Amino acid sequence: MRQINRASVLLLTLVVSAVVLALDPIYTPWHNNLAIRGYDPVAYFEVNQAVEGHEEFSYDWQGARWRFANANHRQAFIDNPTAYAPQYGGYCAFAVADNKTASIEPEQFTIVDGKLYLNYNKKIQQQWLEQRSKLIQQADANWPALLTDD
Repeated sequence: MRQINRASVLLLTLVVSAVVLALDPIYTPWHNNLAIRGYDPVAYFEVNQAVEGHEEFSYDWQGARWRFANANHRQAFIDNPTAYAPQYGGYCAFAVADNKTASIEPEQFTIVDGKLYLNYNKKIQQQWLEQRSKLIQQADANWPALLTDD
């Protein structure tokens, strides 16, 4: 049987730990690379609703694929992605306030002071709305260090 030296084991452990601990800066489901599950981030601001994007109007930014309802929305995002991208990388804002991460339902959103916040589900969204100012302060304090915390 082949022996593995301690240095190799330590290096492998560090690599695996880094992979496990580091989260992607933009939330995407495990089965694809779509930000906001393929919904158009610009539409939240333009029509105040969750609108599914189309593959033909895609743009890659920060390691994720973003989809848009039309070419104008895609161009607006390309010109200023931070104006339209959801806060906390699109992770659930309520969870980030609790120093955790969670997936989102694109229909559960809020725009506050020109920023897009997404939430896990309708029940969490309701809790978010009831105390959003406090939760935004907590989430801001937790983000982006949460990406590398264990």
